Amino acid sequence: MRDDIVDSEGGSWRDGLRSLRHAAEFRLRLLKGEAPPDAHAPPLRLFLAETAHVLAPVARALRPPLPIEPAENPRVAILFPGFAANPESMKYMARQLERAGHKVKRWGLGTNMGPTPENFDLLARRVQAVRERYGQDVVLIGWSLGGVFAREVAKVHPECVAKVITMGTPFSHTPYSNNLWRIYQFAAGHRVEELPIEAELAEKPPVETIAFWSPRDGAISRRSACGQPGERDRAVALRCTHMGFCNSSEVILALLEELRR
Repeated sequence: MRDDIVDSEGGSWRDGLRSLRHAAEFRLRLLKGEAPPDAHAPPLRLFLAETAHVLAPVARALRPPLPIEPAENPRVAILFPGFAANPESMKYMARQLERAGHKVKRWGLGTNMGPTPENFDLLARRVQAVRERYGQDVVLIGWSLGGVFAREVAKVHPECVAKVITMGTPFSHTPYSNNLWRIYQFAAGHRVEELPIEAELAEKPPVETIAFWSPRDGAISRRSACGQPGERDRAVALRCTHMGFCNSSEVILALLEELRR
C-alpha cells in the first residue's frame, strides 16, 4: 500500500479522534459552568421531590376520572413537550383535553433536545399547516422548554395563533434561574444564553399569553416561569411539581378553563 494513502487514512483517523476529544472537553466545560450572582433556582428539596413523578400513573389509576364537560367552542391545540421529553409524556393531558371535544395535535418534532434553526423552521411550518387544515387559529400549549418554542413561534406567525399557554417555562429573569441549565448545556452543546436561534425570551408574543407557574416547581424558578407584567398577559399560580405540569388534575382543569375563555 502506498505510504501517502496510509498517511492520509491515519491522519484522518487521528483528526477524528482529536475532534471528538475537543467536543467532549467542551461539553464537560458546559456541565461545570457557573451561574451568575442574580440567578435564582428552586431549593434542593423541591428538586428532589420531582422524583415522585414516577408514581404519577399509580396515583391517576386510584383517582376517579376528571369531571370534564363538553366544550361549547372546541379548539385546536398543539402540545409542546419539555426538555428531553416527547409527545408521549403529554399523552394523558391530550386525552383529557380531547374528552372535552378539543382537537389536540403533536408538535411533530419527537424528543425536545433544544432549538436549532432547522427544527424551529419545521415547527413554524407545522403550526401554519395545522391552522390551514382546521381553519381556526391554534392554541399553543408549551411545557417547560416547549413553552419557549411556543412563544417564539407565536412571534413569527401570530396570524396562526389564538393564544399561548406556558407551563413552568423559563422565559423571564435569567436563563440560569433553574436547576437544569447545566444538564441542558451538556446535552444541547451550547450555553443557555446563546441559543442557536434569534430569540428574545422575555419579549411577549403579540397574542394573548398566559404563564402557568408553581411555587412547588423544583426545576424552574418562579421568577423565570411567572414572568413580569408586560412579558405575558396573565400569570396563573398552580400547586404542582414541574413534572406534574404534564398530568396534574389542577393543571388540566386550568387548561380547559383557558380553552373555554
